[in-house]
Amino acid sequence: MLSAKSVAVLIAAAIIAAAGVAWGTTIWLDAKFVQVEALDETSPDIKHPEGQRDTENFLIVGSDTRAGDNAKLDKAGVAGARSDTVMIAHLPADRRRVVVVSFPRDLEVTRPACPRWNSATGAYTGATVPSAANVKLNTAYAFGGPRCVTKLIQHRTGMKMNHFAGIDFSGFQQMVDAVGGVAMHVASPVIDKHQGAVVTKPGTITFDGERALRYVRSRKVQGDPTSDYGRIKRQQQFIASLLGKTLSREVVLDSARLGSFVTAFADATVGENLDVTELLKLARSMNASGGERVTFLTVPTTGGANTRGNEVLLEREAAALFTALIDNRPLPKGLEG
Repeated sequence: MLSAKSVAVLIAAAIIAAAGVAWGTTIWLDAKFVQVEALDETSPDIKHPEGQRDTENFLIVGSDTRAGDNAKLDKAGVAGARSDTVMIAHLPADRRRVVVVSFPRDLEVTRPACPRWNSATGAYTGATVPSAANVKLNTAYAFGGPRCVTKLIQHRTGMKMNHFAGIDFSGFQQMVDAVGGVAMHVASPVIDKHQGAVVTKPGTITFDGERALRYVRSRKVQGDPTSDYGRIKRQQQFIASLLGKTLSREVVLDSARLGSFVTAFADATVGENLDVTELLKLARSMNASGGERVTFLTVPTTGGANTRGNEVLLEREAAALFTALIDNRPLPKGLEG
């Protein structure tokens, strides 16, 4: 249910924890992260802020920016940048579980007024983007960058975002290649309107970075019930395979592969309140009990597009989910995926 390039943040954290990171390496990695203004931990949209004091929420965005190395990865000729995927990795104060919540890129939202963002320079321009109703979630990053995504997500969820991480297309491709590719079983052909023939026949496929990127980005696949949900299923399967490969002895005990992976990850990531120490917090929670306490889900929607081509949130069910996370109560039934 997540974009593989976004979940690379979680995978990198797990690898760091599994392999162990020396103090000098930690300093080196921290220096490679590009800092960006994204957070607002005093926002009035945050519900029960005192109760969320020791909660850790990582807002993770997979950016489809066409700048730099990403230009040659995109064949559609679309300018600018959008949030290809938005997700929250939630760690409650007691650290007894991890819940990862995904938001469809086409979720219909009212985008708040935000400082304008220039994706080419990675900076805010000083101008303001007015609010807009009935638009797609991914436009928040396109017009307002990290700050706008944070503002929108905190308004919709009431949850306090205290970490932000963004990763791009080229970074994901390099990370897959760094671990020597990923093998997984594909049950049916994947023929995409824009990506072409990604998988021609069922079977076990070894994906290199370029093919993996095409696979997780495919949204117009023959036989899919809807564009978002077909892609969600493929991403979920690939993430499981990628996580298994990166945590294997084949990678963790290979210093060259491990070094290539963490270098690709750090080079492709921007964030705020994001460093090796914070990633270790996430990794230790994810690794507890062999990952059995990690739950992946998506925000509840109607499951189809409206007349504007947008996914529609089920307001009551979504409110119940976010309240359960804020209050650290059991999740509503039927949401785990």
